[in-house]
Amino acid sequence: MTEVSNMGRDRLGKGLGALLGEYLEPEATESDVRKLSMESIVPNPVQPRRVFTDAELGGLTSSIRENGLLQPLVVRPAPGIEGRFEIVAGERRFRALRRLSWTEVPAIVREADDETLLVLALVENLQREALNPLEEAEGYESLAQRFDMKHAEIAKAVGKDRSTVANLVRLLRLPISVRKLVESGALTQGHARALLSVDDPVIAGTMAREAAKEGWSVREMERRVAGASRARRKRKPREKDAVIRALEDALRGYLGTRVEVKPARSGKGSIEIQYHGPKDFERLFEQMTGLSVGDVIE
Repeated sequence: MTEVSNMGRDRLGKGLGALLGEYLEPEATESDVRKLSMESIVPNPVQPRRVFTDAELGGLTSSIRENGLLQPLVVRPAPGIEGRFEIVAGERRFRALRRLSWTEVPAIVREADDETLLVLALVENLQREALNPLEEAEGYESLAQRFDMKHAEIAKAVGKDRSTVANLVRLLRLPISVRKLVESGALTQGHARALLSVDDPVIAGTMAREAAKEGWSVREMERRVAGASRARRKRKPREKDAVIRALEDALRGYLGTRVEVKPARSGKGSIEIQYHGPKDFERLFEQMTGLSVGDVIE
């Protein structure tokens, strides 16, 4: 971690204006504002936010058209690319300016490492409540994975409780189908947290789609999840005894494929043998019978 990052992390939780002045020292003055070509600016490569709605950008575009740009962008020199800049703060403004076909934009250029870039993007969006729960969770996970930050450190950096960060990151365990419904706003974070206790991704996806379609409340989702869990426990098959497991393992080793012994309460049962295509079926047949397939079908 850089010295700037460690100093800045203790100061987060303030407004973004104060944050930019302290985290990206020295504090910007009016003379620091430069005119940069729009073509020289690229979006934040670690921007946690993916969804920018037309309604939101349309409102900001109209405001800038009427009142001008009230706050300059904050950018950093793009690493390894001469004459290019990456956005540190102001992604929404940048997108709105592109809609207005601006060719130049006022900006403040500051040095910033990747950690600073990600933390500031998270804080800026969190202050505007602009991130959906999955975008927020992915931002925290990026900090944890890329910079080896603990949940407590991340919580301090963005001004949240540690439990809030940990609970959001857990949402990333959900199946893709459920995550898409949360990202689109069809399900809330509360719905998603209830589904974390559903082990089967197919069941979780089915319940998520039904909840979105029928407009379940979070309490209703929790009730349905609990009911499904009780039903699964009742249907749970009897655990195999040690002898059955040993014979099952011996059959797998002998046949070289997955074998499952399925005993029934009546004392009867079945043996399921998996094969991987016609050739593998012939191999298993010959191994079990001592006959070739050709001998049998002639």
